[in-house]
Amino acid sequence: MAIQWFPGHMRSTQKAIAARIADIDVVIELLDARLPGSSANPLLAELTGHRPTLKVLNKQDLADPERTQQWLGWYGAQPGTRALALDASDAAPARRLIEGCRALAPQRGGLAKPLRVLVCGVPNVGKSTLINTLKAKRQAKTGDEAGITKQEQRITLADDFYLWDTPGMLWPRIAVPQSGFHLAASGAVGRNAYDEELVALELLRRLQQHYAPLLEARYRLGLTPAALAVLPDEELLEAIGRKRGAVMAGGRVSRQKAAEIVLNDFRSGVLGRITLETPEEFTAWQAAAVLEDAQRAARKAAQKRRPRP
Repeated sequence: MAIQWFPGHMRSTQKAIAARIADIDVVIELLDARLPGSSANPLLAELTGHRPTLKVLNKQDLADPERTQQWLGWYGAQPGTRALALDASDAAPARRLIEGCRALAPQRGGLAKPLRVLVCGVPNVGKSTLINTLKAKRQAKTGDEAGITKQEQRITLADDFYLWDTPGMLWPRIAVPQSGFHLAASGAVGRNAYDEELVALELLRRLQQHYAPLLEARYRLGLTPAALAVLPDEELLEAIGRKRGAVMAGGRVSRQKAAEIVLNDFRSGVLGRITLETPEEFTAWQAAAVLEDAQRAARKAAQKRRPRP
């Protein structure tokens, strides 16, 4: 199942970024530290003309610290890019954004040449919370659903530092299947665009592979991490549902309710500090997606060349 979500207001955001970028010095892209590759928007590099970029791994307090360091090194090695991790609700680390942006555009500064910054990110990545923290007041709407911010906003963070906040935006086609599942699991995709049970099953498979002890610690299923890691995902979902009281009349487990429990536990962080992908994994997924697209294009071309009967 391919997960896609690109409602009309995102196309408007795409046009707004394209129109604004000529006046921008630095781009801040907020990423979800639990899925730093999947939450990076491939459309953004096209729209921003490869402006200097500060990659911010937000929600670091929910992510695996070791994997966060791997991703910081991976992004920091890219040209014209700096990377840092923070929790947007923490005022002190959030201020590092200004320093990072100034380092990327040292020629800008002062009232004559104010630093102009555009902040972007996928839905529900925490942009509004970050901006409220930077402004020390409720400047932008926040919420736990994708698509809260719908209009561009300009915020003055200093006399010579202007920040434009944009609505959360995905991209027209998510080519990497794993990214679609991870974005949905994080809450970046509208609820009508995916099946919660399928997303929960995919999430459980990732957690079984890398974080089985955290699953056992949370749900207390009475299994060793090794046994839990090889349990069929559907059986695991039912076991979690039964343990957490998602039982219907007749003793049957509501897999829908069990899926909601798993997704909510992941999003809230009560499962523990989790990162769903490493740079190496994500690079391999991208390569596989490129190959699949090339093969699909070749099949279509072959069909067009095939003589009609």
